[in-house]
Amino acid sequence: MSCKNFLLYTTWLIIFINPSVEWPESNSIPPPTPTPWPEQFHALLCMKLYSGVHQITDLWYDWPKGRNVNLQQKQLGVYMYDVEWNNGTSFYYTKGINGTCQTIEFGVGIPRPDFLDGANYLGTQVKDGFLCNVWEKVDFIWYYEDVATKRPVRWDFYDGKYIWLLVLFRVDARYRLNQYGKFSGIITHVMTFEAGATLPDSVVQAPHYCFTAKPKREDV
Repeated sequence: MSCKNFLLYTTWLIIFINPSVEWPESNSIPPPTPTPWPEQFHALLCMKLYSGVHQITDLWYDWPKGRNVNLQQKQLGVYMYDVEWNNGTSFYYTKGINGTCQTIEFGVGIPRPDFLDGANYLGTQVKDGFLCNVWEKVDFIWYYEDVATKRPVRWDFYDGKYIWLLVLFRVDARYRLNQYGKFSGIITHVMTFEAGATLPDSVVQAPHYCFTAKPKREDV
């Protein structure tokens, strides 16, 4: 028996006697992970709400100051200020002579920059004309990130099973349910993304009439 055949025979004999022996695995590349949000950024968003209504949102995220500001313009609708604070309080208000305000206590803060930690990687997909890495988390959010620049391209919210996540992301209760009583989703296209951009504090001061009524409580 040649030396080569002897080694081959011995190897197979060892595997037969001890099935736990495994061949060495080749080095595999771990799946990519989503890039954490910058602690401060400005993004212009084009959104389609569950009802089909379109909305342009100026998003100003500021983790150090504990606030998330959404300046919302619905198609042929009112201009809404949505100011969310890390203490769980959100103010939804309009300005002017007939200004209105609703204050909601959500009981949770704004999303952390690393809120996508633990998301499931789904591979790549072309979305809005960009080759994106795609992640999904708890069957609620689908997040698309440009492979080349690591900037977010789009994120979608779906499914009414995870109401606590709707609260976490401050999805206004008025937009959660469709006519069948089930949340059907919000699609968000990221049009611009400016890391490090901040909003002046004066813009986010809620008007006096936000403090004249008892806040509404949203239980998680």
